[in-house]
Order: sequence, then structure tokens, then C-alpha cells
Amino acid sequence: MKAVIPPVKGTRDFYPPQMAVRTWLYQTVRRVSESFGYQEYEAPILEPLALYAAKSGEELVKKQSYVFTDRGGDEITLRPELTPSLARMVAQKQGELVFPLRWWSFGPFWRYEKMQRGRSREFFQWNIDMLGVNSPEADAELVAIAAEFLRTVGLTPAQARIFVNNRRLMEAEFERLGIPPEKRGEVATLVDRRSKMEAAEWEEYATEIGLSGAQLNGLKSLLANEALWQQSEELTRLFEVLRALDVADYVQFDPNIMRGLLYYTGTVFEAFDITGGVRRAILGGGRYDNLLADVGGDPLSGVGFAMGDVVIGIILSELGLIPPLRVQPASVLVTVFSSELLPETLRLAAELRRSGLFVATYPESAKLPKQFKYADRLGMQAVLVLGPDELATGQVTVKDLKRGQQVTVSRTEVYAVVMKILTEA
Repeated sequence: MKAVIPPVKGTRDFYPPQMAVRTWLYQTVRRVSESFGYQEYEAPILEPLALYAAKSGEELVKKQSYVFTDRGGDEITLRPELTPSLARMVAQKQGELVFPLRWWSFGPFWRYEKMQRGRSREFFQWNIDMLGVNSPEADAELVAIAAEFLRTVGLTPAQARIFVNNRRLMEAEFERLGIPPEKRGEVATLVDRRSKMEAAEWEEYATEIGLSGAQLNGLKSLLANEALWQQSEELTRLFEVLRALDVADYVQFDPNIMRGLLYYTGTVFEAFDITGGVRRAILGGGRYDNLLADVGGDPLSGVGFAMGDVVIGIILSELGLIPPLRVQPASVLVTVFSSELLPETLRLAAELRRSGLFVATYPESAKLPKQFKYADRLGMQAVLVLGPDELATGQVTVKDLKRGQQVTVSRTEVYAVVMKILTEA
């Protein structure tokens, strides 16, 4: 047999059942986003590499991005994230937009990462941001949106939790430990990697970046202090808003949350699946105050988060939270009795579509049992037959596939009969 060319490693084929799940996730994201007043937008899939070089971090730019030189000699990348694109778009029309700006998007991204369960190189991602307000209340709204999504898809606080921290709070604690400003970025990275490393390896890494024994012990005590948030006015106000929005049961302070990207400046947060022994990250984000200036705009505060579709899809599938989804959009099949009757068959199908029904016709004349079997296998609910006898009397035979019943009615009654079948299914 001739070998079938496989898809590019790290990409996925979306057959209709998988596409139905992706569409359902997109629709859920849309519903949650719009319920908070956010508008949908989209940015180009191709972007200049320089857009990411300033703030996204060396690992993302040099190791994970799909980069190529176009025919004009420019370095281009398939977008690995969306926040820099958002900043560029806002900077271009900053004087025309209405602030605070609330935008969301759901689209494809690419990162050249090591393949493993829950991580692909092409993925779809929900991005949602508020720009133009620098307040804990704005931060709380984004956390609340994340919590509302978890609630909407059926995840309880015992199954998924949002952990929050604040970088300004941590900066103050780093200063108290005597960590110099030039070392704090490395220490933030150290904290961010703690859950991904063995304890001995992590401590060795801390020594390598120049922490003293006293500083390391102080850092470990800091990262174990679950009441530290009470020293932060920003986090105190954030939790007050979350209680008012009735989502506080989904949210917990964790000083270990730092987020790796360089542009976060204040509150940061990540949601995890907590049903197993190993926490799986669902989404993450935070406050960034200086991004627009890096792409030519005036300084503007922002807060947002992103969620990829791979991990959340796995979690919802494992927990049985993906609802039954209709893969075949057409509920009605109009059969083709013969090639001579094809024009009248197509006319009947067109009439029903104009009435609002989703209707398919069999693409050729074939034996009726074959056409009935086709409709049944695709999950259609009603099959219509327009044969010579029906045509002569102005009637149509309608079969209810689920109940195995059929009735012959006048053509003017077909819509009502079919609607009854569909609404009672």
C-alpha cells in the first residue's frame, strides 16, 4: 500500500467529532467573555520576530518560535502568543479606541516544544485582556472570568483552583531578603521553576544564581507563607472583589506563582487541575503595565490571561464534562427517489431550508434502504421521501428514524410534522 503522508509533528487533525468539541469550547469561551462585556478581535498569524524579542523572553523567541526569513529578507514568526500583537494593535489606534478596552480572542498558535501529553506544537488559545485601568478591581475581574469559565464547564473548586500572587509584593520581599535588583529577575525565574524541579536540583540552581544560604532559607520560608497576601493592599482588595462576585471559592493565594514571561508587573495567577497528584496548568495571566511603550504606544496598563485548548480538553474529557455534541448539523435527509424526480426533490429541500431547517439531500439516486441507513448512521432524525405517488397527490412521506414511524402528509404540512419530530427527539 502507498504510505499516507502524516501531519506535521505536533499538529492535530480535527475530524468532525473533534471539531465539534473545539467548536463547543469556542462557543463556551465566547459566552463567558461576552457575559462580562468583552469584544472579540483577531490578530495576524504571522508577525515580525522583533515584536516578541523585546518582552517575551529568550526561550520563547530563540527556542520555541517557528521562525523563517521571508522573500523580502524579514524575520517572520508564526505567533507563539498574542499579548504583543494586542499591544501593537492598540498602539496603532490608541487615540481612537474607547478605554477601558475589553477584548478577547480564540485562535491558533505555534510553539516548537518537546512533545508530551497535554502539549502540542500547534494549539488553539483563548486570550482575554482589559486595557486602560490599573487597579486590583480590574485584576479581580479577569480572575473572576477565569473562575466563571471553570464553573461554566462544570469544574468545581475541588477539581480546579486559581492560585494568585503579586510580583510587587514579591519584589518587596526579595528586597527584605537582601537580594539586589539585578538578581531579582533570576530569582523570579527560580520561583517559577520550583514546581518543575527536584528539591535538590532547585536548591543547587539557587546557589548557582548567587543566593546565599541565609537568602535561600529566607526564600523557602517566604514561599511557605500562605498568609503573606494580607500584607498586600492590592491582593486584599482583589479578594474582596472576588467575594462580591461569588467566585472566591475558586481562588487561593500561593507565593510560588510567579509566571515566567518578563512583562508581568503586578498580580499574577494560574489555574490548575487539582484532581490528581500532579497539578496540570489550565490557564495563566496577570498584570502588565509597560508593554505598549515597547511597541511604540503611550504607556498603558493591562491585565489578561490565556488558556490553551489541549490541557482543558483532556481534563474535561477525563472528568466526563464534555456534553453530548451534535456532529451532523442536518437533522433531515431528503431522499432521491430517481434521477427524474431530482429537481423536485431539490426544490423540497430548498423550501425546508428557507423555513429554517438544516437539510441534506442524498447526492445521487440510490435504493431507499441505502439512503435510510446513511441518514441513521449520521444521526439524522427525519427522512423525507418524494416518489411518483407522493408527487402526483401533492404529498410527502416523512419517517421518524428514532421511533421507526412514518406518515404521509400534504406538502404544506411537512415543516410542522418534521418540527414535531425534532422537538420531541
